[in-house]
Amino acid sequence: MTYKEILENARKTILNCKACPECNGLGCGNTLPGPGSKAPGNGANTNWKAWKNIRLNFDTFAEDGPVDTGCTLFGKHFALPLMSGPIGSMTQYSREDVTVAFNDGVMEGTAKTGTIDCFGDGIAPSVLPGALESIARHHADVIPVFNPMPNASIIRKMEQFEDCALAICVVVDSAGLSHWKHSGDQPGSKTVSDLKEIKAHTKRPFIVKGIMTVKNALQAVEAGADGIIVSNHGGRALADVPGTAEVLPEIVSAVKGSTAIIVDGGIRHGVDMVKALAIGADAVLICRPFATAWFGGGAEGVSTYIEMLKTEFSEAMYMVGARKVSDLCPDMVRYS
Repeated sequence: MTYKEILENARKTILNCKACPECNGLGCGNTLPGPGSKAPGNGANTNWKAWKNIRLNFDTFAEDGPVDTGCTLFGKHFALPLMSGPIGSMTQYSREDVTVAFNDGVMEGTAKTGTIDCFGDGIAPSVLPGALESIARHHADVIPVFNPMPNASIIRKMEQFEDCALAICVVVDSAGLSHWKHSGDQPGSKTVSDLKEIKAHTKRPFIVKGIMTVKNALQAVEAGADGIIVSNHGGRALADVPGTAEVLPEIVSAVKGSTAIIVDGGIRHGVDMVKALAIGADAVLICRPFATAWFGGGAEGVSTYIEMLKTEFSEAMYMVGARKVSDLCPDMVRYS
């Protein structure tokens, strides 16, 4: 199965998403709820363009040899510094709620390729029990991502994954999404004290997703975060915010070495991964293309997409003079 075939298959079944050759927010822009952006503007496209404004520097004056794309995250070795992104509900993509099946397919695909799956806690009560079954079935390395509900609710949910998750993540930038306003739930912003309380209830590495400023990065570190995800929720939570690539350098300067830094938002190819890690991220998270990959090919589509990313990442590493992930550095990028 090729990635072109995956896209062709996806277009036959997926809703709202156009399964574009390049997922840049233009085909689905300003459709909310759904895979698009919050009007006015197009935050998904802002994220994508921010990475395109960063260029790579050729460097073939380097010791020749094979490229090793492996990395260590939260104490475990992986084939690629890549995480699939959480989609809590797939109802925007399908007439039926296929969230449990989607999570299962992504876990199977990431387990096969030696990468990490981040999955959302979702809205339907079947999501978390289904995830537990899929983790056991595929022996997947996973990070459950919990929406900013009251702390008691988050703690009750995350306790189910204490023995099987690689890490635990709380997303702090989804409280303002429109679908929560009509859901009957009580999401809200979090304080440093709130995050400290959640952290105290797990022995797993604790990650905070939704960091877009140095101030919040430092606050997450103060709360004891073992990792942060630089993210603006795909441009869907607030209009006219910067792209994640625009804020990553200053966040790296502020907290690199104090916490693991993961970045998402508009990252679509292996060259984008090289840019992110050269700037100083430890890994990247990609979300929307995994939905397309699953609709187009199930677990095989997911693993095919990951293998494509790995090939692109390896080839780009070689051409900037990096033979292992730790070789990537700021000298390898330039800003247009």
